[in-house]
Amino acid sequence: MKVIITNDYDEMSKTAFKFIKNEITDNPEAVLGLATGSTPIGLYEYMVRDYRENGTSYARITTVNLDEYEGLSPQNEQSYAFFMDKHLFGQIDIDRKNTFLPDGTAENSKEECRRYNSLLKEHVPDVQILGIGSNGHIGFNEPGTDFESVTHLVQLTQNTIKDNSRLFDDISQVPRRAYSMGIKNILSAKKIIVMASGANKAKAVYEMVNGKISADCPATALRNHSDVTVIVDAAAGKLLK
Repeated sequence: MKVIITNDYDEMSKTAFKFIKNEITDNPEAVLGLATGSTPIGLYEYMVRDYRENGTSYARITTVNLDEYEGLSPQNEQSYAFFMDKHLFGQIDIDRKNTFLPDGTAENSKEECRRYNSLLKEHVPDVQILGIGSNGHIGFNEPGTDFESVTHLVQLTQNTIKDNSRLFDDISQVPRRAYSMGIKNILSAKKIIVMASGANKAKAVYEMVNGKISADCPATALRNHSDVTVIVDAAAGKLLK
């Protein structure tokens, strides 16, 4: 596990972008595993800017997303499908047929989990972008999640609901369940980049890097992978110094 501590959010985002740019330059048909939330927005802004200024093409790129809220359609402004369209897909030349997320409106959750697992076997990420929750979750894999887990429907913890409520008008609007890649799915990626920003992530980042490998902190599972780069700003990395 390689750790890069940057000065601030912008430098963290720019550093992560350089990894992605190198990946798609070396392999124009790469599969990118993508994340949502506030952490990767700066990364996506750099990707869009590079596309506009330098013409870097995503026409042959495939993407698979970590998760999606149960019950939200792609048209819902709080859905992760909407988020990805707003911050990335709608601003680059990617073929929407090659962008994949769990279906939050699926009628049968077990069938949807099976469908997405099959899709992830077909489209294994060359690089997977991750954030980390303040409780150490990756994707929506909350503490206690088995490291052998695959795509599943998650009952979100109150901690995660509270963290995510900043993106909603009211905490009551935050869905209580979400589809998520499992930890085994995440570890199948060829490379993994973890991004973290802010002092509220410092303890989780420290545990991920130095703590006991345990389901109590799902992110510690990443230490079982051979190619993980952790990119954090100074606040998130303050306990590592």
